Amino acid sequence: MKEQFLFIDFEFTMPDGRSKGIKFYPEIIEVGFVSVVNEEINQTYSSFVKPIQFPTLSSRCKRFLNISQKNVDQGIQLKELAEKLNDATSRYNTTVITWGNMDMRVLKHNCDAANIPFPIKGEVRDLCLEYKTFFGNQNQTGLWNAMKEYGKDGTGNHHKALDDALTTYHIFKLVEKDKQYMKKPAPATIGDIVDFSSFKKRISSY
Repeated sequence: MKEQFLFIDFEFTMPDGRSKGIKFYPEIIEVGFVSVVNEEINQTYSSFVKPIQFPTLSSRCKRFLNISQKNVDQGIQLKELAEKLNDATSRYNTTVITWGNMDMRVLKHNCDAANIPFPIKGEVRDLCLEYKTFFGNQNQTGLWNAMKEYGKDGTGNHHKALDDALTTYHIFKLVEKDKQYMKKPAPATIGDIVDFSSFKKRISSY
């Protein structure tokens, strides 16, 4: 079975203030993912998602994410999202990569609240944590700030799920390239230093 890296990003609901009666928790309202197989983009996917517990978006959420109520009202159901993710992670030996751990935490909480099995199959890697550890930073760095530290810009618009997933993919390639560069080469052996074939020829000529 082929190996796949699946870069996932979600956007979530936000509260305006205190919710009445029910304790607020974030729900997924947009998904974007990028499937990479054999170091090539195999598929991209983007959709809005209908929130269940808090279906009406706060003005803060709409303003911050530049998203409308109509966008999410026309989105897919959480169950459809789970089916999409299950299918995407089941086709290949999959490693899911996110920027930070919030995406998987919210997905699991949303699925638990809706009695939907957690859909992700395979390993999950937090690239934000890997970035922090690799560069020895004290604090975690925002996705687009990490790109700026490489002297590059993010893809498209920040806080658009597919654009952030693509940006995560691009920074993953940069970090992996740096990891390869930083690997210490294996110590040279005497065979690497001395060309025994020419040495034998010289010996036999005497």
